[in-house]
Amino acid sequence: MNNRHHKTLELDKILALLCEHTSCTDTKTLAKTLTPATSFRQASALLALTVEANGLSNRYGTPSIALPPCTELLERAKVGAALGLKELLDIARLLTTARTLQNWKRQTGGSAVGALDHLFEMLTSDKTLEDDLSAAILSEDELADRASPELYDIRRKIRGAHAKARDILDKITRSSTYAKFLQEQLVTMRGGRFVVPVRSEYKNEIKGLVHDTSSSGATLFIEPMSVVEQNNLIRELEGAERQEITRILYEFSGRVGEQADALLGGYEAIIELDLIFAKSRLADRMKASIPTLTESGPTHLKKARHPLIAEDKIVPIDVMVGGAFDTLVITGPNTGGKTVALKTLGLLSLMAYCGLMLPVADDSSVCFCTQVLSDIGDEQSIEQSLSTFSGHMTNIVSILEKADKQSLVLIDELGAGTDPVEGAALAVAIIDKLRKAGAKIAATTHYAEIKMYALQTPGVENASCEFDVATLRPTYRLLIGTPGRSNAFAISERLGLPTSVIEAAKEGVSRENARFEDVVSGLEQTRKQLEDEKELVEKYRKEAAEAREQAEKSQKSLEDQKELELRKAREEARSLVENVKFQSGRLLDELEALKKQKDKADFAASVADIRTTFKSYLGDLEKQADPITQRDKDDNYRLPRPLKSGDTVKLVEFGSQGTVISPPDANGYLQVQAGIIKTKVHQDNLRLIEDKKTTLSGGAVSTKQAVKNVKRDATSSLDLRGMLSDEALIDLDQFLDSAILSGMTSVTIIHGKGTGALRKAVQQRLKQHKGVKSFRAGAYGEGDAGVTIAELK
Repeated sequence: MNNRHHKTLELDKILALLCEHTSCTDTKTLAKTLTPATSFRQASALLALTVEANGLSNRYGTPSIALPPCTELLERAKVGAALGLKELLDIARLLTTARTLQNWKRQTGGSAVGALDHLFEMLTSDKTLEDDLSAAILSEDELADRASPELYDIRRKIRGAHAKARDILDKITRSSTYAKFLQEQLVTMRGGRFVVPVRSEYKNEIKGLVHDTSSSGATLFIEPMSVVEQNNLIRELEGAERQEITRILYEFSGRVGEQADALLGGYEAIIELDLIFAKSRLADRMKASIPTLTESGPTHLKKARHPLIAEDKIVPIDVMVGGAFDTLVITGPNTGGKTVALKTLGLLSLMAYCGLMLPVADDSSVCFCTQVLSDIGDEQSIEQSLSTFSGHMTNIVSILEKADKQSLVLIDELGAGTDPVEGAALAVAIIDKLRKAGAKIAATTHYAEIKMYALQTPGVENASCEFDVATLRPTYRLLIGTPGRSNAFAISERLGLPTSVIEAAKEGVSRENARFEDVVSGLEQTRKQLEDEKELVEKYRKEAAEAREQAEKSQKSLEDQKELELRKAREEARSLVENVKFQSGRLLDELEALKKQKDKADFAASVADIRTTFKSYLGDLEKQADPITQRDKDDNYRLPRPLKSGDTVKLVEFGSQGTVISPPDANGYLQVQAGIIKTKVHQDNLRLIEDKKTTLSGGAVSTKQAVKNVKRDATSSLDLRGMLSDEALIDLDQFLDSAILSGMTSVTIIHGKGTGALRKAVQQRLKQHKGVKSFRAGAYGEGDAGVTIAELK
């Protein structure tokens, strides 16, 4: 931040906040050195990028971007240098990040061309190289055995040689012949070679090479001659292993070098995207909105908030310059917010030119300026022998030399620090000079002469920072169109200055100044009266709107209630008709059965029973037809699940059971078979008779409940570490069955690295299992070779 004007307006502090939202080291450096655009077209493009990123982030979430610096290592790969394991892992992360961003962009969909598209098009991904690097490099210090067939063979031979050497030495340590010669019965290593600890007094009893001595001298670490050959073989194989690792690293480095230019372009695009999304996150933090950036016209900030002032202390202001007036003169008492208003105007303009969204209300606009020039604060310099006035004048001279039609000039306490008469005259002359240069100007002052100049000069407007004399506190509101008062007499009187002193001071004020202050005071009173009346009108308008809205809600509620009652009546009538049909059917069935019994001896008794039953049916129908009669229902009952064909149900109104033969229609009615009678019933009048039980190992539970239990108990990972292969495979089979039953698509099996025997057994079983679609070793950050990820069918 070399621009003194930008630092004065605290743009560097905003960029520090921006750095907090970046994810990459290189992005932080880019954010710290961010400068405002030098053209309207560039500023508009920067703002469009931020706006699009913010919109996409709000709909689809912010993509994850976190990368170490890659420029230097890509340049080295480009010239043929070998990269280390950590550097190749960084390249793998770069490829993964590029692919993730491409997938994220595809997820956003849409065919319209966006401002960010050119950056996403620069991304370079290579799934083959990414997978090869991830599979070959287990960590920053370890290359996988399968990185090449040669490396696998060498390491297999090393393990074999190690095993043979340990077998020889184990025989020595367990031998009763050598037991008394050894300090401890263990095998250790010195200088990469297997040795045994021998007591110093028996050093000649075990023939071999002495590699080390204990600190006390009581123990010698001797390599027995019988293992020298195996140790030599191990050293030779380790040398071959190092050479093969070097070859593999050169091979990978060459593949990276072939794509270095494309990868560099993709990396720069990722850094640029990280910066743009950081701007979006900063906008969310500041609750910012999108300003309209214009090439000409006014800068009008509505409800603008200085982003460095705490949210609970800031008072939003409306500030405007340009358009009807090119110069804004802000007056008012000290500590009233004049300087904050200037800084808010300047800082928010610079932020817009940097492509940042602004903490302002909607419909705010910012006019593009190529430079923002400011003279704010105490410019006194002891080293340069400058007084406060001299320091300000030095800055203003520089501003007068640079100002043009594309400049926004901000001056605090214009003309202060010298004789008031001369200072006021100088201030007016400076404003005139800047206006002739075509600059937009905002300045603060205490001079009445400048207030009068603003009242009398077209294109110059007064503004004031409101001050409540009753409480002796500023409100920090900026009022455009009204000159401010110093309120020195009122403040002094409230603080206890004798009335005689205040009256004497008033007599010393010129008649013209006194009359001007009276006019300003009258304007202030009129403004407050108009504001009070405006608030009252707004209050009445809101009350009327609320009353109208309440009336509309009441009318709609009555209409909804009417429709509900009509629908309920139709449903009850339909239910009654269906019930009559059902009862009539039953009666006809009984009459048919009675006809068949007419020749029987008990025919008369049967007729009497039928007559009684018929009267009972009629009574039931009369009760159902009576709207006052309440039917016996369990209002709290809810069907445990939607009904389907084949379900056994109880018909509440009839007290009988039936079978569902059709699912419910849109109104909730369905067909039920009760004996030989089919009837249409509303599902609210049915009770589901639960499914038959299915016996499982845990007792009698329903099949559906059993599946739920399996789903609940299933987990997505299985830890087999420490198990023998046979035991682990049993657990693995049970785990896979449970995962498939629960509907999982991917599971993780943790088997550890160790000797690799358990991993081999697990992967062999996965290869044979019919429910497994594919599997792979864990990637860097997932557990590396210690886990296997399986995709299920």
